[in-house]
Amino acid sequence: MMDFLQHLAAFLVALGVLITFHEYGHYWVARRFDVKILRFSIGFGRAVWKKNFGRDNTELVIAALPLGGYVKMLDEREGGVRPEEAHRAFNQKPVTQRMAIVLAGPLFNFLFAILAYWLMYMIGLAGLKPIVGEVRPGSIADTAGLKPGHEIIAVNTHSTATWTMVADYLIDDVIDGSVVGVTVRDAYSNEYALRVDLVEVSIDDLAEQGILERLGITPEQIRLPAVIGKVQPGLVADKAGLKAGDRIMAVDGRPIGDWMEWVNTIQAHPGQTLAVEVMRGEDYLSIMLHPEFRTTEEGRTIGYIGAASQPPANVFARESYAPLPALGKAMERTRDMSWLTLRMLVKMITGEASYRNLSGPISIAQYAGDSAENGLAAFLWFLGIVSVSLGVLNLLPVPLLDGGHLMYYLIELVKGRPVSEAAQVIGQQIGLAMLLGLMVLVFYNDIMRLIG
Repeated sequence: MMDFLQHLAAFLVALGVLITFHEYGHYWVARRFDVKILRFSIGFGRAVWKKNFGRDNTELVIAALPLGGYVKMLDEREGGVRPEEAHRAFNQKPVTQRMAIVLAGPLFNFLFAILAYWLMYMIGLAGLKPIVGEVRPGSIADTAGLKPGHEIIAVNTHSTATWTMVADYLIDDVIDGSVVGVTVRDAYSNEYALRVDLVEVSIDDLAEQGILERLGITPEQIRLPAVIGKVQPGLVADKAGLKAGDRIMAVDGRPIGDWMEWVNTIQAHPGQTLAVEVMRGEDYLSIMLHPEFRTTEEGRTIGYIGAASQPPANVFARESYAPLPALGKAMERTRDMSWLTLRMLVKMITGEASYRNLSGPISIAQYAGDSAENGLAAFLWFLGIVSVSLGVLNLLPVPLLDGGHLMYYLIELVKGRPVSEAAQVIGQQIGLAMLLGLMVLVFYNDIMRLIG
């Protein structure tokens, strides 16, 4: 239950921030062009909270369904407008200004992604060093010459400090179906340039299994010592007296060899009392632990005490930069992710990639919770990805989306007159059907992932 609430909270925070930023883009540019704003809504449906603000008495609303938002502007097509305010109606503004107002939402998504990635790169995104543990015989990695113990230090021209960075750069090449250059370093610091053929790897393969598994690579397994690295305040471990630096020696008289053995022991005894022998400095202590119940996403009940490991520094790396280089990396990553998202969409539209690659609210909530548990940098990484996706999706020329409105205004710009109301109504019906179909599809994907 606690995991569910944490994932839900992370999901709502992520959606709230991203929706607010997108809608604020529309709001900010509309105000620059003196359009009167009637309502700024985060979410759809019934209002759960509202407040009026500003000289126009704009209604700020938080609504019950947090899957989007909107900025309602004064518009003669949607109701009566007083003559003295007609010049402030959205429909009375030049077409170029209306285009700028519509375009601002997606652009603010890209700006937010740059900001999120900038902060992420300054904080530093930590992860396991990309050291190969096993290579499956006959696999793509084996054919390329990768060996156990090799550390992957670059993919093409991109340095790779962590497995996350390796996967990111490889996935980009999977979409192109190309042969990628990989630089590795062996245990003796010798470096080798290898060629990994990704032609036979499809995007759909990645929907079923991770990129590393598809290539035949198993990361090096780390045997962590049973040493407490961090204790969460107010939880079982803290109340029992465990402290950072404590080495777990035995539980109920049975020796504990490493961290995983300790974790498995705790998880296997929810609600039971355990006698734990601890070495603190040179002193041996006996501590009684009573793991609380916790339910995993798979529905298993496990024991939980609120303590984390103390991993050895030599197996972890952190990618971080000074503010100015971090900004450059953030802009580069936003550009690359935008292009990657667009190429993925094109391949799904043309049938080269399966709809199984689409994720819905349930999957996004899981990713939000998982990234939040891994720290602020990981959560910012997640926000950046979703913000880029929202920006790209909203620019698609689909009626009801920002891109659909831009399409109408481009036609108006060329023809010199607005698209007829009848054509817009038909477009809205088509757009609504497409969006409802997409919503059904992503929910279906989410449910199949849960039960699969």
